[in-house]
Amino acid sequence: MTELDTADFAVVVSREDDAWEVEQLPIALTEDLAGLIHALRQQPSMAGTIGLASIGDDFFVALRVLADEVMIFLSDVTASLDWPLAGQVVEYLELDIPDDEDLDQVLPAGDMSIFSDLGLDEMELGALSGDLDLFPDEMLSSIASRLGFGAAFERAIE
Repeated sequence: MTELDTADFAVVVSREDDAWEVEQLPIALTEDLAGLIHALRQQPSMAGTIGLASIGDDFFVALRVLADEVMIFLSDVTASLDWPLAGQVVEYLELDIPDDEDLDQVLPAGDMSIFSDLGLDEMELGALSGDLDLFPDEMLSSIASRLGFGAAFERAIE
């Protein structure tokens, strides 16, 4: 289950001069939280640098670096049992590993207000991450559209 999938991807999103730029990151970063954070720190942005990673059909991670602050959102903490990146996020956030009784639920974790100042509030993010009809890449596409960089996001992941 932890093999890199061709559907896995990570992107960095930055905003300069009122234009969003989205660039794909190396696939290896879909298994390396420290590497993702490092890549985001290399790309300064007016609204903070955003990182989005989609892993298989299971989960996504959203990150945002604003100066020295790192905000992280994990769409489903139960993925930490099977996927290195999710496990690293759980460890970074100092969360408990889910119990067996929680494995049949979608349990988002981290900073639910990560995009509140950009127009995506906690309730919307929670509802989106819990939508069982959407795959992680579709959830990220919806987030990108809501935040105003949907077209650039779609171009980057194609």
